[in-house]
Amino acid sequence: MSLLLSVQSLSKAFSARPLFTDITLGISEGERLGLIGPNGSGKTTLLHILSGAETPDSGEVSKRRDVRLVAVAQEDAFPPEQTVGDILTSAIAHEPLEDYERTALLKRVLAQVGFAEDAQQAGALSGGWRKRLALARALIQRPDLLLLDEPTNHLDLNGVLWLEALLRSAPFAFLLISHDRYFLENVTNRIIELSRAYPEGYLSVKGAYSDFLTRKQDFLTAQAQQQHALEGQVKREVEWLRRGPQARTTKAQYRIDEAHRLIGELAEVKVRNAQDKTVDVDFSASGRKTKELLVAKNLSKALGGRTLFSNLNLTLMPGAKLGLLGPNGSGKTTLLRLLTEELTPDTGVIRKAEGLRVVYFDQARAPLDRQQSLRRALSPESDNVVYRGASMHVSAWARRFLFRPEQLEMPVGALSGGEQARILLANLMRLPADILILDEPTNDLDIPSLEVLEESLSDFPGALVLVTHDRYMLDTVSTELLALDGNGGAERFADYAQWEARYGRVNAPAPARKAAPAPQKPAPSNSRRLSTAELRELNGMEETILAAEAEAETLQAALNDPGLAADHTRMQAAWQAVQDAQARVAQLYARWEELEARRNGV
Repeated sequence: MSLLLSVQSLSKAFSARPLFTDITLGISEGERLGLIGPNGSGKTTLLHILSGAETPDSGEVSKRRDVRLVAVAQEDAFPPEQTVGDILTSAIAHEPLEDYERTALLKRVLAQVGFAEDAQQAGALSGGWRKRLALARALIQRPDLLLLDEPTNHLDLNGVLWLEALLRSAPFAFLLISHDRYFLENVTNRIIELSRAYPEGYLSVKGAYSDFLTRKQDFLTAQAQQQHALEGQVKREVEWLRRGPQARTTKAQYRIDEAHRLIGELAEVKVRNAQDKTVDVDFSASGRKTKELLVAKNLSKALGGRTLFSNLNLTLMPGAKLGLLGPNGSGKTTLLRLLTEELTPDTGVIRKAEGLRVVYFDQARAPLDRQQSLRRALSPESDNVVYRGASMHVSAWARRFLFRPEQLEMPVGALSGGEQARILLANLMRLPADILILDEPTNDLDIPSLEVLEESLSDFPGALVLVTHDRYMLDTVSTELLALDGNGGAERFADYAQWEARYGRVNAPAPARKAAPAPQKPAPSNSRRLSTAELRELNGMEETILAAEAEAETLQAALNDPGLAADHTRMQAAWQAVQDAQARVAQLYARWEELEARRNGV
C-alpha cells in the first residue's frame, strides 16, 4: 500500500502543558483509522495539524504530492442563505471538469448522502442534515484521505448506520475521531490511542476496536508487572547504596550507575501507569422501596400538527432501565419532558409515587452558567461539597472528575464540552434520586468516562430512562428499549440486536468490555526449592535483563530513523518489535521476582 501521509517527531503543547510529544506515524491507502484518547490528549489538535489548519511546535508532516486531503470539522458553519447546491458546487468550482461532469458528480453525491433536491437553504437544515451536508461537501471533492472529527455528532441512529455503510464501502482512506465504540468496531481497521500511559505517547493496533482493547489490556498489564518488578529491584539497589562508602567501593561503578538508571526508569513507568485514570461517577439512590415509582397510561403528544406518540403506557419500577431510541424529531426528548412535568400530555395521565425524586440531565446543559467559575459550578455555596453525608473540599471533589487545581477559577464557558458534561454529572451525583432521566449524557465524554458512567448506571438501584446515540451504552445498560418512529408509533425491544433484526440491519459486534489493568504479581511457590537450572537462571538474570533492555533501546532508537516514516510497513513492524521487546523485559523482571521470592522462602 502506498503511503499517503506521514508525520515525524510531531510535538504540540497548549500553554505550558504538552499535548503530545514525538509522534511518528503514517497513513497508507486503504487504511481506516480510528483516533481515540482521553479528553485533552490532543486528538483534534493532531487532526488540525494533519490537515494543515494548525502548525506543530516541532516535527514535520509530509504527504504524497498528488494526495487530495479533505477534512470535516466537528461543527461546520454554512452561510444560511446558500442552498445545498450552491455549497456543493462551490466546493468543486476550481476542478477541471466539463459542465456535464460537474452536474453528474453533484447528482451522485446528493443521492449518496440522501438529499432529495439541492434547493434547500443551509439555514433551514437540522443539525443532522447539516452534518450530512458537511460530509457531502467533503465527498464531492473526491478525497484520497478524509479526516473526520466526531462525524456522528448530530446524526440520529439511522444517520449513524448510514454513515457506517458509506465508510465501509469508501474508496478512500480515512482517519476519524470518535467515542462511539460500535462505530469504531464497524468501520475501522486500525486504532490509534493518544495517551501518556504509553512510552511513545500513543498505541497503534491493526484491527477493529475489539482487537485494540485486547492489545491495550496486554500492554498495560505488562507495564504494571514491569512497575512491580522494578519496585522490588530498586528497593534492593537502594538498600545496597545505603550501606555506605566502604561497602560501595568494592562494587563496580556500573552497579551504581545502573541503580540510578533503575530509579529513573521506575519513576517514568509510575507516571505512565498513573495516566490510566477515569472519572469517579456514582449516583446516589434514595433507597426507596416503592414497587411502582411512576406509571404513565395512554400518553399522547403532538407538536406542530404531528402526533409523536399515542396511547403510550409506561411503568417504572426500581431497577428498570428504559432506553429510548428513534430518529431525530421522533419525540424522545418530548417524552422525557412529560415525565419530568415540564410538558403536559395531550391525553393520558402520569401517576407518581409520593415524594418521588427525579434527577434530570438536560442535553442542552441549560443549568450551566458559562460565566461562572468551575469552583462555583461544582460548589455554589462554599468551598465544601457534601456527598452522601460526608464533606470534602471542592478541590478534592474536582479531582474525582479529573479537573486540575489550576482549572478551578476558569469560567465554565472556557472548558471543553466533555468537561462541561462532567460538571453536570458531578452535580447530579449529589442529588438522591428515585429515577434518573438522562438526555444524551454521553455527548463529548471520552471512552474511559463512558465506561465508568455505564458501570454506575448499571449499578443504580432506582429506575433509569436513557436517551443516547451511543449504541454500546444503550445495549449495555438498558433492560428494555422503546423505539419511537415520530409518527405516533412506539415499539418495544429486548435489546439493540433485536431492534436491528427488526429493521433488517446487520448486528454490530460488541467490543469487549475493558477490564481495569491491575499489577499481576507472580504467585511465588515455596512448595519446592530452586532447582540447579533455576538457580543458574537466577544468577544470570541480571545480565539477561540488561541484554533485553539494550535490545529494546536499540529497537526504540530505530524508530527515530527519518527514512522509516516513508515506509509504513517497515514502521509498523518496527513499532511491533519495540512492543514485543518491552513485553519481554517485563516478563524477565517478573521471572526474576518469582525466583528471588522462592529462594528467600517467601
